[in-house]
Amino acid sequence: MTVREIQQHLEEMYGTEVSPTLISNVTDAVVEEVKLWQSRPLDRVYPVVYLDCIHVKVRDAGTIRAKAVYLSIGINMNGEKEVLGLWVAQTEGAKFWLQVITELKNRGVQDIFIACVDGLKGFPEAIEAVYPQAAVQLCIVHMVRNSLNYVGWNKRNVAAAYMKRIYTAATEYVAAQYLTEFEAKWDTAYPPISQ
Repeated sequence: MTVREIQQHLEEMYGTEVSPTLISNVTDAVVEEVKLWQSRPLDRVYPVVYLDCIHVKVRDAGTIRAKAVYLSIGINMNGEKEVLGLWVAQTEGAKFWLQVITELKNRGVQDIFIACVDGLKGFPEAIEAVYPQAAVQLCIVHMVRNSLNYVGWNKRNVAAAYMKRIYTAATEYVAAQYLTEFEAKWDTAYPPISQ
């Protein structure tokens, strides 16, 4: 956002006027804090790391463009979520993910047990290049989306509800029962859905 847009936003939202100098000073201070945060040392081990990319519209050189924001969230040894970093690029690709993963290693992450990712081609190989022992797993949101691609639009909500019972089951035994029910209901009409 430009200084003028920030001024306008603060006035509209909070009814307050802020000088351009104050906005620039705060922005400059925040930028330095963000750089320090983005390069901070990380823990040696994260049992689970989620790696995903979102696409957002940003102002770049006076025009609005879609950019890829790479996001890494780790579950630390205390079971707490921790944002490990954010990176911005023009598009999402396995090559950039390799840079992100290498940066995590350089910032101290020596081991990841499970890397939870989307289905981007080449992504598992990028992770395995840096963390060869990590198990790469497709995240549940992407699994459900992929499965729902095989179901007609008019039945997606019902199929999604059946799937949710499986992945939110209290025990593995109950999940297996729900999976058997799911297969009995959906495999005949949509064979690829449970593969």
